[in-house]
Amino acid sequence: MKLFGDTANLVEIRTLMEAGFVRGITTNPSLLAKEPKADFHVHVGQIIDVLRDYEDIHLSVEVFSRNPEEILRQADGFRKSFHYEHLSVKVQMGWNELPVIRKLAQEGFSVNCTACMTVNQAMLAAGAGARFISFFWGRIRDVTKTEHAAERLLAQTQGILDSCDHEPAWVVRAAHHILQTYNPYPEIIIGSIRQVTDIRDAAMAGADIITVPFKFFAQMASHFKTDEVVAQFLGDFSHWMQ
Repeated sequence: MKLFGDTANLVEIRTLMEAGFVRGITTNPSLLAKEPKADFHVHVGQIIDVLRDYEDIHLSVEVFSRNPEEILRQADGFRKSFHYEHLSVKVQMGWNELPVIRKLAQEGFSVNCTACMTVNQAMLAAGAGARFISFFWGRIRDVTKTEHAAERLLAQTQGILDSCDHEPAWVVRAAHHILQTYNPYPEIIIGSIRQVTDIRDAAMAGADIITVPFKFFAQMASHFKTDEVVAQFLGDFSHWMQ
């Protein structure tokens, strides 16, 4: 299981690279929109400049269109502009996007099929040739919220979803089992992490990669009992040295 950083911030990316435990970076249009206004290709190029100082660091960059022809054009532009060996093109899950994923895979692109919520979507993405399948852990759980009651009921009535599909751990476990049995090529990435315990739960469910917002990494390293024990050790030793 690998940890990626879910950020487009250059300072955060440099910090994660220097820490040494992150094996990749994922970005999306919303993350990029949080950064100071700049040329898209320039900013991604700056991210790549940071990553080149380290070894075998993956980078996922997402297209910003749902038009198949435009997606293909953007993906080709990424390849020509960035020249980064470990680049994946993120393409959102959708009926019209599946042929695009297939075409990109056939042309040698590493495709990260993103915004997946169900096992069925994972099977389609794998069949189309996606190298990575990104499930949105928190957003899968959001389906149970009151504001989604009408859509949830309709999908259940039509036999598209059932109660299992609202539990992210079940979705990831089921997808992991199916892919390992029938199509082991894609790796499962878990995004939409809302709290530190989501990271543990996603790992237990069989995620290959978990992409984590920067703010959660320090929380992962922290425990009040660790602080207590270290303070005791240092205090005892200081007293002994006097």
